[in-house]
Order: sequence, then C-alpha cells, then structure tokens
Amino acid sequence: MTATAIDNTLNSYDQVGNGKPSLMRGQHKQIISSSGATRQLLASESGSTCLFDSAAGVVYTLPTPVIGMTFNFQTTVTITSNAAKVITKTVASEFIGGGIISANATVASSGDFFTADGATHVAISENGTTTGGVIGDNFTLTAVSTTLWLISGLNSGSGTNATPFATS
Repeated sequence: MTATAIDNTLNSYDQVGNGKPSLMRGQHKQIISSSGATRQLLASESGSTCLFDSAAGVVYTLPTPVIGMTFNFQTTVTITSNAAKVITKTVASEFIGGGIISANATVASSGDFFTADGATHVAISENGTTTGGVIGDNFTLTAVSTTLWLISGLNSGSGTNATPFATS
C-alpha cells in the first residue's frame, strides 16, 4: 500500500472537496453496542469501548486474558432492570482486582471506594441504583496476567451504595 493510500484511509476529507484533511485523523476506538442481553467479547476487540446502552442491561463476557488487553465500559442508558455486568470467561481461574470510586447522586457528601480482591471476584454487576449503572458511569479492565484483570473507574448510584463486585 502506498503512503498516499494509507494517508487516505486514515483521514476524513472535508465536504468542500478541496483535499484538505479534516480534524478526524488517525486511529479511533471501536465502539461496541449491545446487541442483545449477552455479548462475548473477542480478543481482537481489545482497546474497544463497550456500551451499556440498554435499560434492560447487558452482560459482557471478557475473553481469556492476554497481558495488555484492555476494554473500556461506558453506561449511556441508566439500567432499570437486570444489570450492566462484566464477567470473566473462566470464573474458576480468572479474576478481577483493583477498585472503583462510587458516588451517590442523592447524598451530598458521598464517596465510597469498592475493591475487587483479585482472588474471588469474577464480575462487576451494576443494577442502576445501589451498585451503579447510571448514565455516565465508566470503568476500564486491563489484563495484567493470564489470570487477572485490573479494574479502575467511576460509578454512581442512589440509596445506600453497595459493592458492585461479585463472585459469580
């Protein structure tokens, strides 16, 4: 592929047709929209942003971890039933460690930090109230070994905040 062909695939040209590149340049993240109640993520989708875009929730299953894989999760619709959930592929041997900051929209001086222990926690499950799952919530999972995903991020809830981390 020539340099011009590569340049043309990376640039979006303006509508005037004067051949000048627009501000959209370079690599862009793949956005994965929920297409049902469950979605198995692929290793080739590492680096993607996965949306919780259904009020009825969605469950994303992570691929087998390979060091350096990363997935970002964004809540674009507040969950009203079921859950916004991410679970490891092999729950007996792949775990989640790290933590998230959780705010409470109804309490002025809120702020909790919930941790995943890296040894028993295999999922994060947000219900739209006490465990998060509100529009704007976001977190990232990064594979740091072949058995451990580290999580960091923010979520918000209502009522008495509770841990979103689960063992199943």
